[in-house]
Amino acid sequence: MRAERQLAGRGRQGRDWASPPGNLYASTLVRLRPADPPAATLALVAGIAVQDAVSAYVPGPVIKWPNDVLLGGAKLSGVLLEREGDAVVVGQGVNLASHPDLPDRPTTSLAAHGVAVPPGDFVVTLAQAFGRWLARWRGEGLSVVAARWSERAHPRGTALTVRLPDGTALDGLFDGLASDGALNLRLADGGRRVIHAADVFLL
Repeated sequence: MRAERQLAGRGRQGRDWASPPGNLYASTLVRLRPADPPAATLALVAGIAVQDAVSAYVPGPVIKWPNDVLLGGAKLSGVLLEREGDAVVVGQGVNLASHPDLPDRPTTSLAAHGVAVPPGDFVVTLAQAFGRWLARWRGEGLSVVAARWSERAHPRGTALTVRLPDGTALDGLFDGLASDGALNLRLADGGRRVIHAADVFLL
């Protein structure tokens, strides 16, 4: 399902998501099956799908945990997963024609990189990528998805700030994915923190 614009778009933790015309606002519904990997790991699937779709139009997109896609170090897209019973709604927003100015992070759009893509064309590319990776997630398991995610993400050792839901901020180095798709953060004292929910910023 795709909308031309949203009147009450939402990002993670209830934040507003600006929704001017020309960008992509799409949602897909995944019905969970008993043999599926953990539902939360669909976040990785969604990130890979967006990165694959963006790569069809411009080189160099990178995934930031768990599923934001960055272009030139700036945020190009966001994904929000919401579960109800055995169904997960995967909402995907991609800045195609314009991007907002945010106080806490750089943002960009495909148009800012000289690429013009109608939302109707982009959503077809994205749906195909999501379908491919959903099938692999189900048929081959989380390890295949995690390996591809790691290939397309910022490398190990990338400096991060992690802002937890309670407002606590942690600085550390990206140390790969945990077995369940969580983020491993290596702290300055040599310890490691496993992060399951947070806003993540590249330093």
